[in-house]
Order: sequence, then C-alpha cells, then structure tokens
Amino acid sequence: MRRDVFNAIADPTRRSILMSLTSESQNVNALADKFDMTRQAVSLHIKYLQECGVITIKKEGRERHCNLDVEKLTEVADWLEPFRKMWTGKLNQLGELLDELQSKPK
Repeated sequence: MRRDVFNAIADPTRRSILMSLTSESQNVNALADKFDMTRQAVSLHIKYLQECGVITIKKEGRERHCNLDVEKLTEVADWLEPFRKMWTGKLNQLGELLDELQSKPK
C-alpha cells in the first residue's frame, strides 16, 4: 500500500500529532501522554506518519524523538492553492458587492 502525505492527514489523531510537533520535536512518550489511547496505539500512528514521510524519528539513547518534516507537507499546500485562490476571488467579489450596496443612496 502506498502511503503519502494525504494519508497522513486523513486521521484526526495523526493531525493532532503533527500539530504537536510544529513547535518542537518530542519523544514518543510525551506525544502518547497527550492522547486518551495506549502508547502502543500512538506509536502505530507515529510509524504511519514516518512511512508517509511527514516525520522523522531520531534515536537518542533509549528515547525516540519525532521531528516534523514540513517539506513533505508542501504537497498539501500546493494541492489547496487553487481552492484558496477560488475563495479569495469569491470573497473579493462579495467585498465589492458590499461596497457597491453601501455607496448607493438610501
């Protein structure tokens, strides 16, 4: 089974793990403490994220530290760009319409 960045963000737990890693790297135990599930379940999500290429794991002694690999996440941003442009255009049109309606005499 091919796993990619879209598989990584498909699950809410995996998205939460990714959000937790935006500020700093964390070890697996610290991440597991944030969730109401077993450490083993969190470890499976972490392994999945690693297979998708969105995190890297570095062993430091007995601990495994997870780091976010933002380069891979640019695929999501690139995919979302046409939708962002579409909504920006629609909001600009709405703003122009509101300006036009406000400028009309009552």
